[in-house]
Amino acid sequence: MKIGVLGFQGAFLEHERHIQQLGHQAVDVRYIEQLDQIDAIILPGGESTTMGKLLDRTGMKEPLIAKIKAGMPAWGTCAGMILLAERIENDSVKHLGLMDITVRRNAYGRQIDSFDTECMIPEVSSEPIPLVFIRAPFVTEVGSGVKVLCEVNGNIVAVRQGHLLGTSFHPELTNNLSFLRYFISMIEK
Repeated sequence: MKIGVLGFQGAFLEHERHIQQLGHQAVDVRYIEQLDQIDAIILPGGESTTMGKLLDRTGMKEPLIAKIKAGMPAWGTCAGMILLAERIENDSVKHLGLMDITVRRNAYGRQIDSFDTECMIPEVSSEPIPLVFIRAPFVTEVGSGVKVLCEVNGNIVAVRQGHLLGTSFHPELTNNLSFLRYFISMIEK
């Protein structure tokens, strides 16, 4: 299986290492033609505004939207979840706008307010999963077709809508592969 990771900036190398650890091929996606070579895509953490602008500048935005609308599984972590969101609080910009969620950018504060914790997420793993939050967003509103997978301190931090997955945190910055295994199970369906 070939899993693409948007390689413009952010934590794409960490995602690629995890994909390879599970025996799949990681594709560093930077060009439109690569979208036809992958079975799914991960939109990594980083800076959502920068990644959104690069999607526009490279001409990749519309082809990526079309592929995902046609059923290609997509997982957005942190900034990647912002890219997937239909709505961003206090911001008129909509990047890909594919997931029926509203997100609050930098919801936990600045870099110094970053934190980690552990949480049980029964749909993903029978063991507690380490969660790393770095200038993280969280979801403030979900549409009727969105399943909430995890909340931390009353804030929604993991959601699924059909073949779309969004997490506020960075599983790729831990040694735990549970969320990637969960995403791979979505691809295989």
